[in-house]
Amino acid sequence: MIALLVIDMQNAYFEDPALAARQEHLVAACNELLAGFGSNGYKALLIGTEHERDKSTWSLNMLDDDQGFIFRGSHQARFVPGLPTDGLPQLVKTRDSAFVGTDLLSRLRNWDVDEVVLAGVSTHNCIAQTGADAFARNIRVTYAQDATASEDTRAAADMLRILSAEYRQKVQSNAEILKRVGSP
Repeated sequence: MIALLVIDMQNAYFEDPALAARQEHLVAACNELLAGFGSNGYKALLIGTEHERDKSTWSLNMLDDDQGFIFRGSHQARFVPGLPTDGLPQLVKTRDSAFVGTDLLSRLRNWDVDEVVLAGVSTHNCIAQTGADAFARNIRVTYAQDATASEDTRAAADMLRILSAEYRQKVQSNAEILKRVGSP
């Protein structure tokens, strides 16, 4: 079984000008996948990052800089406008990988999922880390080329090249992915 994971499509990430310029396109591409998966009976999960103001969930770089972000309940933590959230299950993470410190693996096992399609931001960070951790858990990964973006396009291309070669993870267009799940 295949499932869609839409990662970090939150206001905070689109404060970066490189991602802000792609926001409308990226939301449309994610929505296309969400609609295709939903209409064909496949599971989808919205994953977002949130931190506590008391520093208890901060990563090392946040602690080193003494600067947190994406605080629970803030505007930054909200999913971007136009991304459907009603009726979709959600997961909160505090690290780049959606597997670290969450129940993601249990959810995927409960859904009998052995492959995930990853969409969202940022390709070279949270998307790549989640993909690498999926591989470590024997879950196949496909990266949605049309529905992923990064503020660092060179790093994103390098990460996808490495993950594709080393872990045999696919990079496919929305059309190729939707054809696999039965959407025209």
